[in-house]
Amino acid sequence: MVIMTTTSSLTFLPVLERIAEEVERAPGHGRPADYIPALAARDPRSFGMAVAELDGTVYGVGEWRQPFSAQSITKVFTLALDLAREGDELWEHVGREPSGNPFNSLVQLEYENGIPRNPFINAGALVVTDRLQTRTGDAAGELLAFLRAESGNPSLGFDKEVAASESAHGDRNAALAHFMASYGNIDSDVPVLLDQYFRQCSIAASCADLALATGFLARHGIRADGNRLLTRSQAKQVNAVMLTCGTYDAAGDFAYRVGLPGKSGVGGGIIAVVPGRCTLCVWSPGLDERGNSVAGVAALDRFTTLTGLSVF
Repeated sequence: MVIMTTTSSLTFLPVLERIAEEVERAPGHGRPADYIPALAARDPRSFGMAVAELDGTVYGVGEWRQPFSAQSITKVFTLALDLAREGDELWEHVGREPSGNPFNSLVQLEYENGIPRNPFINAGALVVTDRLQTRTGDAAGELLAFLRAESGNPSLGFDKEVAASESAHGDRNAALAHFMASYGNIDSDVPVLLDQYFRQCSIAASCADLALATGFLARHGIRADGNRLLTRSQAKQVNAVMLTCGTYDAAGDFAYRVGLPGKSGVGGGIIAVVPGRCTLCVWSPGLDERGNSVAGVAALDRFTTLTGLSVF
């Protein structure tokens, strides 16, 4: 069933319906993220997809109104919120290059003196959350307020079960944070930072919510209320880092197949941006070996193929 927030021409609805039919027939859907117990029981065949247009019109197919764990998708929004506050100074503390290693790897940090390769691997996201925490006193709360405002959904919240599950299995993230703190690249007390980070990743939102919340990147930095969050150049920067680093160590393949800035999360969601046109979010919990939704990547691949919309 399609529900619209505003009157719409439903420009992409036939495409979404065709994609949903193809996904339903596809044989392989991957496996949920079993290393986070609270996510392990999700049905890998679940599927939802939403498109949000620049004026806030949103529509979708499948389970596009079903909340799921946003996980690493939230890294895009904390990056934007911190970049809006401190500008280019942020890039002295985190890089902009693909890592080529798993998202929770410790390897490169030692070679590169505690400076993470990019904001979307776990080490980089911890640095960004730390810097936002220093500037706001509540990074996770600031993020949640932003997502509620941009999505128009005041009921968005943290999933305490997921946050607790991540905290109980968060030794690798703790190691990353302590290691970077030893190089002076973390300001917060590590337990405080980890609590903020796990809460951030636990936010539950639907495809509709996240497609709407990402709209400022398609509007070149303009929020839903018409106020500017990022300069046009900063919005370009965020989109560029999404394109090159947004899908873990499979970013090259994602760019090859999809051709859009995107960010995935191990909850099975992926957001994508068509600058100047629309934003998308797709969700299916079955992941490939690199942590990206199998059906989600396939759906976005089909979307850009059928519509001809990409950055290339």
